[in-house]
This record gives sequence, C-alpha cells and structure tokens, in this order.
Amino acid sequence: MTSPDATALPARPDRMFDRADEWAELAGFARDPRPGPALALVSGQRRQGKTFLLEAVAQATGGFYFDGQAAAEAESLRRLAERLAEHTGAAKPPHWHHWDEALDALLALGDDRPAPVILDDFPELVGHSPALPSVLHGALLRVRRERPANRARLILSGARPAVVRRLFSGASALHGLASTEVAVRPFTFRKAARFWGIRAPGLAVQVHAVVGGTPAYRTDLVCDDAPAGPDDFDDWVCRTVLNPRVPLFWEARHLLEQEGDCADRALCHSVLVAIAAGRSSPGGIADRIGAPLTEVSHVLSAMANHGLLEAEADAFRPGLTRYRIAEPLLAFEHALAWPHRAALEQEDRATVWHRVRPAFDTQVAAPHFAQLCRDWATTYAAWETFGGEPRTAVRGTVADPESRTPLSAEVVVRGTADGRPGVLLSVGLARWNEIMDGPHLELLRRILSLLTAAGEDTAQAVPACYSGVGFGPELRAAQTKGEVLLIGADRLYHGE
Repeated sequence: MTSPDATALPARPDRMFDRADEWAELAGFARDPRPGPALALVSGQRRQGKTFLLEAVAQATGGFYFDGQAAAEAESLRRLAERLAEHTGAAKPPHWHHWDEALDALLALGDDRPAPVILDDFPELVGHSPALPSVLHGALLRVRRERPANRARLILSGARPAVVRRLFSGASALHGLASTEVAVRPFTFRKAARFWGIRAPGLAVQVHAVVGGTPAYRTDLVCDDAPAGPDDFDDWVCRTVLNPRVPLFWEARHLLEQEGDCADRALCHSVLVAIAAGRSSPGGIADRIGAPLTEVSHVLSAMANHGLLEAEADAFRPGLTRYRIAEPLLAFEHALAWPHRAALEQEDRATVWHRVRPAFDTQVAAPHFAQLCRDWATTYAAWETFGGEPRTAVRGTVADPESRTPLSAEVVVRGTADGRPGVLLSVGLARWNEIMDGPHLELLRRILSLLTAAGEDTAQAVPACYSGVGFGPELRAAQTKGEVLLIGADRLYHGE
C-alpha cells in the first residue's frame, strides 16, 4: 500500500542521510488516504537507523510512536497508556488490563483521518506477551469488518533477525495482513564512504572492513570521529575500535550477546575466530577448533539464522558450502581484537596494532575487498562490462590435477546473456595489497581451461583482475588487447 498522491509526501529531514526509498515508502504508507486500516512491517539489524527513521515519520505525519521494551505486560500497557494520553492530550491515561483494549484504542486513532501508529521494537513486547500477534491480528480484522472507513496505519518494527522472521515472514498471520514491508539495511559500500566523508577509495575499503555500512557506528559509537585521511587510518583504529573507552570497542561482543537464544557462546566465539582465520567450510572449522562436526554445524546454522553469518555455495562445487562473517566489525573483532585481548589490555594500543597490522591486511582487508568486488559486480557493473546482466558473484574453486591443490577464484560472476540464465560471465581474482600482473592472468587462463575440460561453458567468461593497489605492464597490455578486465579501487567506488 503506497500513497496515490506522491506530491503529498512530507519532506525527508535534512539531517537524514540517504534512506530516500525507505522514507518515501513509509511516509506514503502513513499518508495514504484510502479507506481501511493497513499494516506495514519494518525490519533490519540494530543500529541501522530504524528508530530515527520511524520517529521522523511520526513527527512529519502527526503519528503516534511507541518504543517497545523488554518489560512485564502490565508495565508495557501502562507506558503505552501514558504515551497515548500525551499524544491525544487526554486528562489522564486509560487503564488497560489486556492488549485487546490497548489495540482497539490505538486503531481508533484512524477513525477520522490517516493516523500512523508506530510500535517500534515490537518483538520486545511479544517476548512478555506471546499472544500479542494473534490479538493484533484479530483487532485488525475486526476493525476492517466493523469500521471499513478507518484509516489507521499500523507500523511494526523489529531488529532481531530470527524473531523478526518468525513474526513477520512466511506463514505468520501478521505477514498475511501486511500491505507494505520495508527492510532498513546497512549502507552499500559506496554510500558508506559518502556517509563517513571519505573520498580516497583505499581508505574507504579499510574503514568499511572495520565498521561496514552501519550508520550508528559513526554517529553514536565514535562520536563522529572519522579518519582525516589515509595517513590517519592507523591512529583512527587505535583511538576507536581498539580503545576500551570508546563504545565501538565493546560493540562486537554485544552483537553476539544480544541473541539470547544463540548457541553456546564460547563455541560461537571459537567458530568466528576460525572463520576470521580463513576456515570457511564446516569441516575446516571443526578441524581448526577441535570440536565435533555436529556441534559446529549446529552453531553455524544458529548464527546464520541470527544474521551473524552468511552461507554461500561454491561457484563450481554446489555441494560445498562456505560461511563468512556477515558483520565486518565481528570479523575485525575475531581476527584481531579477540585473539589479542590480553595484549590490548596490558600494552600500548599503537604497539599492539603495529604488531597485528599485517594480519589486518591478510585476514580482514583482503577477504573484505574480495567481497566488495563481488558486490560491485552484482550491484554496479554495467551490462557491457561482462556482456550480460550479472545475477550472482561468489567464490569458486576448481581442482587442478597437476598441482593436486584447488585453484580459487574470488569473483565468479554468473548472469543472464542472450536470454539464457546462469551463464558464466566472468572468472576473477581479487588481491587487496598486491600489484597484479602477467602471472595472475596465467592463473585465470588455467582455471578457465580446467573448467572447460570439466564441461563448463566458458565461451562468454571474461577473465578479470581486481586489485587494491594497481596492475603491472603485462596486464595493462593484455587489457588493451581485450584479453582481461581490470578493476581497481577507483572503479569499485566510481565506475561501472
């Protein structure tokens, strides 16, 4: 359900960076003049700006906003009644005994006009009132049946991925009633660079490898402390993410601890350390930490369900699933801070950072750069770049009978070409801190020949090299001949 009159939308606040699409969707929903109560669902991880967005929508549209908290049902109903009295100007708050009374009163706000009713952190309310979703479902149906001219615009928001999926998606009753769904995601790597005020692509990659695209990490957790330039990155790391006096230092462990029903946390930390060290398959992780594969698989599934990990199938071996840490700050924590926690507490931060800086490049920045290259391929690359429409970009490995070791390509792009889906459009290597040249092209040619021999259609596959620091003369000459595609950091941030 979106507003048929887009010109009636309130202006997006000047202090709100981006979120234009989310604002238009929610403001349009809130202002929609058509009769009938309606439901919108807003989801997204913590610290993405959902509350800021929803409070701004409420203020701009004269709507009612309530922030759900983990409290007993009676306490939540009391707080809600007080807020509603403040909103309506009532002499005293109502006294509700049950949620059905409260919901009837909230939905009645829409009897005379489009009235946004926003319940933020809705899962927190459900935690102590398990029947609330069913009660809400019944209240909405009752208003639709008995007061069809009502124009309540109910917006529910939630952050914890596992709970949100259970309440808002699939076969849930609320999902069936929703006419609008909005996901508030982290900024893309390009938007994140603009948000942090970073123009140098190399610096942007490094900062994104630490904090990703979560806006609150800048505004709330480091008090807008951004690197002044490439030469300030090391000092910035020491004064923010490695500084116990700065909230960002503690955030990574909070990401794990907030998931109350997550598996054994000690094992979770061990799994994350193993993944950050380069182990990505369930077997490899289990071997690294010395735990049974069944236990490791359970933990991997639980953390993926909570949005902490992402599982991806190998481009050429669909039966092989690899896991990567979804939140960059978690990867940074478990690659560097967690293994060196004692040193950070006992030694000078700059000394410790100098010692682990090479590990940052190899274990954090390099795999993160490869992921940005994959994101670029599917989000920003033009049709002409690969001769087709990219749909997926993942890592792929192929067995080499001669060396008896698998050869890896970090950016394997498939998509649609000439109306055919699943076409192999490109096989690429990504090197963060390495000048690429002729040997890299030879490696790509070897991978493509092995794929051809295995029956893969490589006729349209473009060899590609992605580098954070540049390319040598042999590769540049090959590019001139149309033999290879070269993508540097500048193109990742500014080109197609």
